[in-house]
Amino acid sequence: MDRIDAMTVVVAVGEAGSLSAAARRLHMPLPTVSRRLSDLEAHLNTRLFNRSTRHLTPTESGQAYLKACKRILEDVSETERAAAGEFSTPRGDLVISAPIVFGRLHVLPMIIAFLKTYPEVQVRFVQSDRLVNLLEDHVDLTVRIGELADSQLIATRCGSTRRVLCASPDYYAAAGTPRNPAELAHHSLIAFETLGSADSWTFRANGADLSVPILPRLIVNTAEAAIDAAIAGAGLTRVLSYQVEAALAAGTLVSALKRFEPPAVPVSLVYTNQRRLPLKVRAFLDFAAPRLRARLARAG
Repeated sequence: MDRIDAMTVVVAVGEAGSLSAAARRLHMPLPTVSRRLSDLEAHLNTRLFNRSTRHLTPTESGQAYLKACKRILEDVSETERAAAGEFSTPRGDLVISAPIVFGRLHVLPMIIAFLKTYPEVQVRFVQSDRLVNLLEDHVDLTVRIGELADSQLIATRCGSTRRVLCASPDYYAAAGTPRNPAELAHHSLIAFETLGSADSWTFRANGADLSVPILPRLIVNTAEAAIDAAIAGAGLTRVLSYQVEAALAAGTLVSALKRFEPPAVPVSLVYTNQRRLPLKVRAFLDFAAPRLRARLARAG
């Protein structure tokens, strides 16, 4: 029995909570995961997990063994990275993730400049508007827009962005400009579902959150589609300020209800908590953070 292999299975099962989820995470057949866990329990002569219909939870022995496995696997990984030179000079593969529009506008130009500065680093850039799980998706570093809920991650804040309500000048000329959130009930609305609920928009009034029910005429799943529809005069849309910076500057979109905007949300570079951060990650953090701060400050 390969002990490292078996420990990897134990950690995956413990973190995922089920054999099937662990199998997906490990890209391994479910019977193989089940067999390796059973073989290890037989070798240790103890049960590591309590099995229910849907979930596996560590036993008292399993909790201690799981904690030890994580520590051992971290030591092995760190030793391998040290042997490969990751702690002596920035080199190797670096996986970076960012939201689609933010990545295209702000992160990709920095990656191109970073690669010129660090010739021994190779980057795989993943653009997605879904919330990336750094461990499961094997991502070294991601751009997170919003508050950080996972205490196992570390965030380097690089600025903030606002939720902006906007429409085209032609739309305002035909339908009027809303003076308060309640008037949105009489307007054509374009909802970008990835940004939040397609049933309500939250504003800020008198120091408190104000949730306003909405009935969109159009619901899209990308910011580009929402912005294009708004520019075409289809209605009011609500997106993040960096997404419409160019359109607002060009006058093809005009913001509304600015005094009712909710508080800005943070933009951070996020990575996992590691005892020794590989130099390739540290180098990108040091390179990207000040550039992101400057870009976001200009975007307002």
